[in-house]
Amino acid sequence: MRPTLPQRLFLLCYTVRKEKFELTNLQGRGQLLRAAALAELALDGRIGAEGGKGRRTATEPPEDTFLAEVWHEVPADKPKSWLSLVHGKAHASEKPVRLQLAATGAVTVQHDKWMKMLAVDRVTVMDPEGVRAEQETVREAVLGGADPAAVPMDALTMAVLAAETEVTSVFSGKERAGHKEALKALAARFDAAVPGLRKALRDSYLSSRAVGGGWGT
Repeated sequence: MRPTLPQRLFLLCYTVRKEKFELTNLQGRGQLLRAAALAELALDGRIGAEGGKGRRTATEPPEDTFLAEVWHEVPADKPKSWLSLVHGKAHASEKPVRLQLAATGAVTVQHDKWMKMLAVDRVTVMDPEGVRAEQETVREAVLGGADPAAVPMDALTMAVLAAETEVTSVFSGKERAGHKEALKALAARFDAAVPGLRKALRDSYLSSRAVGGGWGT
């Protein structure tokens, strides 16, 4: 099966040059994975966006277990705010996606103890060049000055969500600042497809960053 947007964005947080997931990119990753799942469900027509909220529209869940878990949390009767859907269970989003990637062989997970006390999971990406290639595709959507209408929706979604959570393995701060108009144009297309979700992700990320929160590998 083709990797889901949450799985692909998980891998995009890997810094290939340093061969690791840097701490700076773990802070908002729980929210990033949740937003990616909600975006994929919305783009597939399984949930709808109404006034900054999401509502389940399909009657059957997707096959992917993580997407199905998120889908079940979206009410079918009364719309629920994107912010609560993104933020509420962000801390529990890392592990299921990581386990999915481990099951497919995309990553390996080694369970260690830091200072012989704290349990640490060391995640190794098995195809770093594949990750690098995906990162370049996403970067090109912003840095290459392409017409947003011509950018594939999956690449556009990953670019927009990665920028909102300041994933430095995809865009440096200088690149985000220097390509504000390109990001704004891509964001406008994303907002038209899934109204309100991008802002909810940004708000969730900023609130966690302010208190030093975050969950990661």
